[in-house]
Amino acid sequence: MSPTSQRYRERPSRLDGSVVWTLDAPSGPRPEARSVLPDGCMDLIWTAGRLVVAGPDTRAFRVDPRTSGPCAAVRFGPGTAPVLLGVPAHELRDRRVELAELWPRTTVAAVTGRIGRAADPATALEEFALARAAETGPPDPLTAAVADRLRRGSSVADTAAEVGLGARQLHRRSLAAFGYGPKTLARVLRLQRALALVRTGLPYADAAHAAGCADQAHLAREMRALAGTTLGAYFTPDEAPAPEEGAPGEAAGEAGANSDTPQPSGSSTTA
Repeated sequence: MSPTSQRYRERPSRLDGSVVWTLDAPSGPRPEARSVLPDGCMDLIWTAGRLVVAGPDTRAFRVDPRTSGPCAAVRFGPGTAPVLLGVPAHELRDRRVELAELWPRTTVAAVTGRIGRAADPATALEEFALARAAETGPPDPLTAAVADRLRRGSSVADTAAEVGLGARQLHRRSLAAFGYGPKTLARVLRLQRALALVRTGLPYADAAHAAGCADQAHLAREMRALAGTTLGAYFTPDEAPAPEEGAPGEAAGEAGANSDTPQPSGSSTTA
């Protein structure tokens, strides 16, 4: 690990569908700015004595390296965080908000202090999330089914039919649960599927087809629209296969611009 790098770790949470992650502070000068891609999730992040909510993203979130610091967080699966926080997801779309702006400050101060005094802040934050989930109950099973079907590549129309909702009902409930409509959620999850396949060594064109894109050009456009970059720029040469000759927007000279392991919404950010 280089002296300016940050080490990201994650593990499955005891809270169903969630992940606990941590990010160490860089040991040298601040790292260069980087982007965090949309993933359909929301995060509750403890950092510098604060609790910050990372809302659902519709575009890449640019991390300011001046605010990067050690973090402990819980990444909630799509549709989970709004129930725990008591706030519709669309109100937090493309935002980073301190929990003290959403809850009483005295309540947040008590929770933040307890996490800060813990030997392992990540575990303490997870315990808080588990206790909160016990109070609020699980997410709406219908919206959980929507997220599951879209994650597996079902179309929006088929998903609506399978869960028994009309288009307007599905859109309204998706806004509250996910922060955006089902079409946007489907695009975000499809892009994440494609990126996961590329990380296994699958060529771009094959990954695009397997993820549900029409072709490699379709995946390239989605990468530009949602991530603000190209596939070649996102992956290091060691992580991604070489693009096919003549592939649009994936020239060899664009490779290697982002050497970080892809991270979830809100990862490595403190605000």
